[in-house]
Amino acid sequence: MACEHFIPRIIQPNLPADRSMFLWGPRKTGKTSFLRHHFQDAYWIDLLDFDLFIRLSKKPKTLREMLRASKKRTVVIDEVQKIPQLMDEIHWLMENEKYQFILSGSSARKLRRGGGGLLGGRAWRFELYPFVTAEIGFDFNLQKALESGFIPAHYFSTDSRMDLKAYVLDYLKEEIQSEALTRNLPAFSLFLKSAALTNGMLLNYSNSAREAGVSAKTIREYYQILEDTLIGRRLPPWKKTDSRRLLETERFYFFDTGIVNGLLNRSILTPGTDEFGRAFEHFILQECWAFRHYSGLDFPLYYWRTASGSEVDIILGSGEVAIEVKSSAHISGKAKGLLLFSQENTCRRKIIVCREPVLRILENGIEIMPWQEFCRQLWSGDLIR
Repeated sequence: MACEHFIPRIIQPNLPADRSMFLWGPRKTGKTSFLRHHFQDAYWIDLLDFDLFIRLSKKPKTLREMLRASKKRTVVIDEVQKIPQLMDEIHWLMENEKYQFILSGSSARKLRRGGGGLLGGRAWRFELYPFVTAEIGFDFNLQKALESGFIPAHYFSTDSRMDLKAYVLDYLKEEIQSEALTRNLPAFSLFLKSAALTNGMLLNYSNSAREAGVSAKTIREYYQILEDTLIGRRLPPWKKTDSRRLLETERFYFFDTGIVNGLLNRSILTPGTDEFGRAFEHFILQECWAFRHYSGLDFPLYYWRTASGSEVDIILGSGEVAIEVKSSAHISGKAKGLLLFSQENTCRRKIIVCREPVLRILENGIEIMPWQEFCRQLWSGDLIR
């Protein structure tokens, strides 16, 4: 189902006339719609147009001839990663004829490996995430959103289960098979399901290798493919403690809660279950990642876990904000991990994000915070600056 709703996005490039840009983002996050809205007068080149793709692939210099005939100085090239050799021509046109290029795609991997490069820092980089609460508001059905995910078309879909299955198949076909990112598509498909089952857990390459029937080295390469195609990212461990032995294994999260459900053929998340709790934590982390990028603050994010099992789900910045995520609607206030972390680090705020309806602060300074309030404070800039 196509998304017919228009919701303004948070990202605002504010691009000077003498600067170009990349807009990266996973498939269907709304890059094309965003660019058509913000660059309505630009000369548009869509590399999904097969005839145009063939013409420019055979002779990249054709781009130069097309632009001279168009008389326009701003050029949008959608799915730019499909023709890496076009980057040299783009670079020449930027330097010698001062064109402004708006380049979008779902992966920089092929550009790097194709020798086209990324313009040596001459273009600003932006990334488009799925919807965030600052765009859709805070009064929505949380359970339904966690099930469908926040990709625009899926969020508004009347049959998100079928849309998610189609998304996964399209990803395998368009991103993996057609771009020849791996020759063993059956093993990669098994790996995807394994990665979804362990979404948000500690990375274990050996276990994933056994399940997919490939080597641990190949599993590492598969995870790199997911990162390069923006399908997921790693959450590193906090290592800045000398007095306690900490786990140093990364965690991996897909870029959207719905994609995990699609990979596992799961349509319902029931509050109170482990699956719902993990999806809720995933949603809060995704909000933090998106805010970090859209705000331009680019602060680091970590998780913290001791060898004995004490844990904090999300650490913002240099430890200023420690966050435990609990999907319960009734919080007892027990948060050993938050207290231990705050004793050993300079921690300005200790927060339990949950589904309780009212904000309250315990005697030990821990804030019991409804998820809506957390998201409001995050996007207003009150949480971290």
